[in-house]
This record gives sequence, C-alpha cells and structure tokens, in this order.
Amino acid sequence: MKSIAERMTISQLIVYVSKFMFENDLTDIAGGNISARDGDVLYMTPTLAGNQWHWIIDTGDIVEGSVAKIDDLKQHPRFTREGLSHLAIYKAFPFVGAVIHAHPKYINPFVAQSKPIPPMLSASKSFGELQYHAEAEQYSQDQADKIVDMLRSQEDRMKKKAAAVLMPRHGIIVASANLMTALDCVQRMNTNAFTVLAQKWLE
Repeated sequence: MKSIAERMTISQLIVYVSKFMFENDLTDIAGGNISARDGDVLYMTPTLAGNQWHWIIDTGDIVEGSVAKIDDLKQHPRFTREGLSHLAIYKAFPFVGAVIHAHPKYINPFVAQSKPIPPMLSASKSFGELQYHAEAEQYSQDQADKIVDMLRSQEDRMKKKAAAVLMPRHGIIVASANLMTALDCVQRMNTNAFTVLAQKWLE
C-alpha cells in the first residue's frame, strides 16, 4: 500500500498539506507558507495563499523554480513573502527537503510573548526546547540569516526528523528532510504547546 506522499506529485502534496494545516489549526488566514525541494527544483506555495485564497489552492498555483536560478525565483510575481527564509535554509542545509512556516493555534500564545516552549510529551522530546531567532525585520534577508544561525546547532535533528525556530510575535518555521515529516512535526509541536498551556488547568 502506497503512502500519501508516494501517491502524489510534490505539487499535489503541497496542496494536500496546505489544506490539512488550515483545517487543523496549524496555520491561519493571516499567513504561513510551504515549500519542498526535489533535486534542482523548488516548489512553494504562492504569496498570500491564506489571505487571498483561504488556502484553497491547486497545483497550478504552486511556484516552481530552479535551485540554480534562485534570483529568477525571487522575481516571480507570486514568490511567497517568507521565501527568503526558505531559500536560506535550503542553501545552508542541502539535505533539507521541506520547509514549513506556520501560525499554529497553540504556539501563537507563546510567540506573542516570545516565551520558549519546553518539551512536555515523549512525542516532542526530540525537538528540545523551542527557541527564538534574534529580532529582525519580518520577511528580510537578516531574518533568514538569523533563522539559519539558530538551525546550525540542530543539524542532527533535521537529519533525523525536523528542527524548528520560533519567530518573535509571528510563528514557527520547521525544516526537515521531507514534507510529510515536517507536517508531522508541526502538529506534534502544536500539541505539545497545548499541553504546556493546559497544565494550568491541573494546578
């Protein structure tokens, strides 16, 4: 029996992941973006996929470009606003095959106050305590560079599963070897964040 990833093209898989994330409160209308790499080709959700289309996108909306022609990709009219961070991660870590930026429901309260998220569940222990990149202008190359700096000490996590960086007052960005693992980890991190918040109810 083939897995979901084996039954779909990368563009189809990105469409599936987009829908799954929105329907499961892993991102919102305000933003988020998804990308995946297959050899020399990068695939990315279009800019404003949440704001303009409420994540109802199809394969024809996916932005495609060559890794060898990143400047052309940057000039694409639908290049996602967080695209510089995605490109910086792929350049710094060639083994990374997928990047997800999201605004998960239960992670949002933490990023609103720039509070780290400790691992509470066995399913989230491998990610360690989620931390923030240094202050930077949103959507900038400086932000992209600071995200990469935070990921450098997490290469083993990215190779084994995934690694994440929290973005002050914004969201989370996750890098992994493949898109389905990245999605799995975003949900685990969101569930862990809910668990941290829910501890207050048990006190």
